[in-house]
Amino acid sequence: MKFNQDGAQDTPQNITWINNLRLIAMFAVVVLHTASPLLFYHKGVTTQDWLVADIYNALVRFAVPVFVMITGALLLHRDYELGSFLKKRLGRLILPFFFWSTVYVLYRCYNEEFIFTDSIWTNTKLILLQFQTGAYYHLWYVYLLIGLYLFIPIIGKFVKQASEKELLYFLAIWFLTVLVSKPYLSSFDTAIDLHNFSGYMGYLVLGYYLAYKKFHIRGSVYIAAASFVVTTLIIVAGTHFLLLKNHELSTFFYEPISPFIILLSASAFLTAKHTKVKLSPALNKVAQNAGKFTLGIYFSHALILTLFDLAEINYALFNPILSIPVIALSCFLLTWLLVYVMSKIPFIKHLVG
Repeated sequence: MKFNQDGAQDTPQNITWINNLRLIAMFAVVVLHTASPLLFYHKGVTTQDWLVADIYNALVRFAVPVFVMITGALLLHRDYELGSFLKKRLGRLILPFFFWSTVYVLYRCYNEEFIFTDSIWTNTKLILLQFQTGAYYHLWYVYLLIGLYLFIPIIGKFVKQASEKELLYFLAIWFLTVLVSKPYLSSFDTAIDLHNFSGYMGYLVLGYYLAYKKFHIRGSVYIAAASFVVTTLIIVAGTHFLLLKNHELSTFFYEPISPFIILLSASAFLTAKHTKVKLSPALNKVAQNAGKFTLGIYFSHALILTLFDLAEINYALFNPILSIPVIALSCFLLTWLLVYVMSKIPFIKHLVG
């Protein structure tokens, strides 16, 4: 690994922090999906309640980028035989994806969200379209992950041979591309085609770089944590400012591939890396068990939140400052229990995720 010759450590200092970060990111996804309805319902709630949703949303927007960064940290440095890599990674993903997509399609059919006709072929195409574009709002990440898996054997070749200078060069152009692609900075864009540096691929390389880079800075954890707090405040204040200015919600500061979310995600990643917290053996065992089911929890948590909403268990149950984290935690624990129980059933354990 050429990067090692330039001062990178051979492996992340403690793989436990990555496992714990993955679990935190999964809970952050649940919080995000619990708080988002309130955020988008800004015309029907008080400013105070909306700001609560704004704060929670800003705090957890690192979730999916950090998932991708963890993938880069764990996979880009390895040597793969192409066929076995794709078989292992896609094989673990495809069956649960189709299983849960079918569950969500059946729910939406039951909920009469589709308009069926007398034509069997037309109805079949309508159902197949759900698998093509995403059967439920959170499944877009799976399509993203499949695309990243297809590209990892290629980008991994570059990463393993690249010097630190070359990695920073790639990340700098990626960040610049993200910067000038934003509407408020589009006047600085040029006709130079930089699309090869855009997208979530940059998060893969960023996760690899930050995980393996040795930082010799005193108080690294405090710097990273302060950066996280400041970036969160900028996102909260910026989103509120645009709401007041435009009288409608703007997701400019929430865009997952944006300078603000890149900084937020990198700060969260480095805070987790440099935090020296040792869990008790019992808590560590619980975290390891939950960590094994993060994919299944991701697939199924939206179903639990939907059932909560049907039972009118949502942010409006009581003060959103408390209702959002309480409902998110309840959803997370119930989903974990559901996936754990399903994993013990012989015929469906491979479909859970």
